[in-house]
Amino acid sequence: MYNLVMKDLKLGVNPWFFALPLFTGVLMLIPGWIYFLVPLYFCWLTVPNVFGGFKSQNDLMFSMMMPVTKRDIVKARIIVVVILELMHLFVAMIFSFFTFRLYPDMTYYFFAPHLGFWGLCFMMLAIFNIILLSMYYKTAYKYGAATTASTAAAMLFAGAVQWAGIESPWLNDIFYGAGADNTALQLSILIAGMVIFIAFALIVYRIAIRRFHKVEIL
Repeated sequence: MYNLVMKDLKLGVNPWFFALPLFTGVLMLIPGWIYFLVPLYFCWLTVPNVFGGFKSQNDLMFSMMMPVTKRDIVKARIIVVVILELMHLFVAMIFSFFTFRLYPDMTYYFFAPHLGFWGLCFMMLAIFNIILLSMYYKTAYKYGAATTASTAAAMLFAGAVQWAGIESPWLNDIFYGAGADNTALQLSILIAGMVIFIAFALIVYRIAIRRFHKVEIL
C-alpha cells in the first residue's frame, strides 16, 4: 500500500501540485475575499490535471501489472487525493491566522476564515470526493464527467451555504455575530466537518471498490 501511494505521489502527481497550495493559500491574505474559492482551486486545477496525467501515463494498466489488488489501487488513489486536499486546507488555514492579524477590524461580507468556516470546507470537499470517485471508478480512466459533476456540486454547496449564511438569521449569528467569537461552537463545526469528510471518504471507498471490481481491464 505504501509503495502504491508513493508511486502515485512521485510518478503520477506533477511536483507543481505540491507547491500549488502555497500559491492558493496566499489568496487568504486578500481582505474580505470569497475564501471558499481557495479550496475550490483544488477542484478546478489539481484534480483535472492529476487525473489527466494518470490517464496519459496509462497508470491503470501499469498498476494492474503490479502484484496488487484492485482494492489496494482504489485505497492508494483515495489516500493521494486526501493528502492533496489536506495540504490545500492546512496551508490555507495557516495563512488565515495572518489574515486576522493583518485586518483585525475587517467587516466581512462573505465568511471570515474562522474555524467553523474550515469545517464547511471539509464538508464541501467531502461532497466533492464522493461524487468524483464514485463516478470515476465506473471506468477508472474517464475523469471528465466525474470532475465536472463533482466540481459543480462543490460550487453549489459553497454558494448555497454562503447565501444561507447571509440570509438566515441563525447562520448569520453563528458565522458573523456572537457565534463567530464562540471558540467552542466554531471548533465543534470544524470537528463535525472533519468527521463528515472522513465518513464520506470511507463510504466512497466502498462504492469505488464495488464499481472498480466490475471494470474489465483489457
